[in-house]
Amino acid sequence: MRAVIVAVGVAFLISLFCTPIAIKVFTRLKAGQPIRAEGPAMHQGKKGTPTMGGVVFILATVIAYVAGHLALTTLPDLQIAQVEPTITALVLLGLMVFSGAVGFIDDFLKVRKRHSGGLNKRGKLLGQILVGAVFGVVALYFPSTMTDAKGTATNTETVGSTTLSFIRDIPALELTKVGAVILFIFVVMAATNGVNLTDGLDGLATGASVMVLAAYALIAFWQYRHWCADPSYTRDYCYTVRDPLEIALIAGAAAGACVGFLWWNTSPARIFMGDTGALGLGGLIAGMAMSTRTIMLLPIIGGLFVIITMSVVIQIISFKTTGKRVFRMSPLQHHFELAGWSEVNIVVRFWIIAGICVAIALGLFYSEYLANVT
Repeated sequence: MRAVIVAVGVAFLISLFCTPIAIKVFTRLKAGQPIRAEGPAMHQGKKGTPTMGGVVFILATVIAYVAGHLALTTLPDLQIAQVEPTITALVLLGLMVFSGAVGFIDDFLKVRKRHSGGLNKRGKLLGQILVGAVFGVVALYFPSTMTDAKGTATNTETVGSTTLSFIRDIPALELTKVGAVILFIFVVMAATNGVNLTDGLDGLATGASVMVLAAYALIAFWQYRHWCADPSYTRDYCYTVRDPLEIALIAGAAAGACVGFLWWNTSPARIFMGDTGALGLGGLIAGMAMSTRTIMLLPIIGGLFVIITMSVVIQIISFKTTGKRVFRMSPLQHHFELAGWSEVNIVVRFWIIAGICVAIALGLFYSEYLANVT
């Protein structure tokens, strides 16, 4: 637990104190956010606000991960966590960094063109597929090599699973490795686009992501305390995952980094995360679902992202089939803006929805444990 707390604290402080530096740097570079002319009129006042702020909390997460591992070396009594970096960390941080890189290219082109149209849809889609495929393969083809003092393998799990999962793997829903990689690519695309669509108001996506990442930190740490690979854990009911402490450490670090960034990103925002941050967070959240074996729980944990994404899907289908719009504008947050709600009211109420979804998901996760140990 100490390592997780250290990672959270380091990430928060780096993000909190480095974001103002990023604001100054991006302002000097004239890396301002272009605003769509057809968007809500109140958004025109945000034109020129520095973007690509996701760079700060992505770097903060990576540095905090290293700090967390340094903290692990001070725990001589730690028996079941690998102090050296693992494939799990490579997959999770890689998803965050490289998904963020796809977003950075999009942001860079927007700033360079001084237009809200950056990387074309095909290019962004290709980038998401490539990132999902590469790290999906790594997650499924490199098993753990953890051994006990006698050299006996105690955990040969891969980061991902060939079995579809909800609270844990569902044996009846077995997939091939190729099928599992394809599924993961879909999860990466859904999560990255979900966070990206939510990132339309000051602090909205950042605050919602904090809740989702904090939930995964709790889930992963609970799995670590009830881990099948732990020789001191004697109960029959345990979680078959790989490196849950690593997952908790990274999820906690990312949540802490987002809280530090939120200080400057909340209304009125002095910097935006941009596609750099939105795609980076989405990639990491997808990795969290895969590594904790909670793929089908993700739509509940990230319920707000699902609702906002579905508002766009419904709008497109309705307009293409009937020529009519269901919402004044999509994504959903802009519908309420045009209905007269203030930005702060929308953000706070959507945060409440995000919190409710996270609470329901955690309740389902814990109730499954209770049902099997009592």
